[in-house]
Amino acid sequence: MFLFNQPQWGFSTVSVKIDGAKASEAVTFIGNTWKSVFPDHPFEYQFLDDHFKDVYRADQQVTSMVTVLAILAIFISCLGLFGLASYSAEKRVKEIGIRKVLGASIQNIVSLLSRHFVLLATLIAWPLAYFAVRRWLEDYAYRIDISWWIFLLAGVLAMAIALVTVSVLAYRAANSNPVDSLHTE
Repeated sequence: MFLFNQPQWGFSTVSVKIDGAKASEAVTFIGNTWKSVFPDHPFEYQFLDDHFKDVYRADQQVTSMVTVLAILAIFISCLGLFGLASYSAEKRVKEIGIRKVLGASIQNIVSLLSRHFVLLATLIAWPLAYFAVRRWLEDYAYRIDISWWIFLLAGVLAMAIALVTVSVLAYRAANSNPVDSLHTE
């Protein structure tokens, strides 16, 4: 079976369905037939799976670039978050000391230093990510629906990354001796 596109539409290709087990014989037969019918036009062919690979190669390259840039952005964000938490902990040394004297646990102090960074960032990022992904998926004929759990998972992952980033600093602040921070009062 073959389909022929009209040249006045900007196409001059023939689509031929062949048996995959006899592909080389079919290409030879079609090439000989083409040369006998259209001797002035060269015979050029491409398999459909190769064509799809070419079409989606750009998406694969974009995926690779986005992955590298996302890793770089996460690393830079962690550095910024560490700096911000360090500044916050330095400004709140006396508060942390008072909380420890009053019986606050290490988990409470770590939560105190890290929760407001992540919650605000997550609330800002969720709608932006939803609209960006929805816009990106509009370019595809066959697309998936965006599930809510993906954003929940991303938020949990962001919180885990932030907690790991801040936890070293917060743990150090929580384990410090409250007498050292309160001795000037």
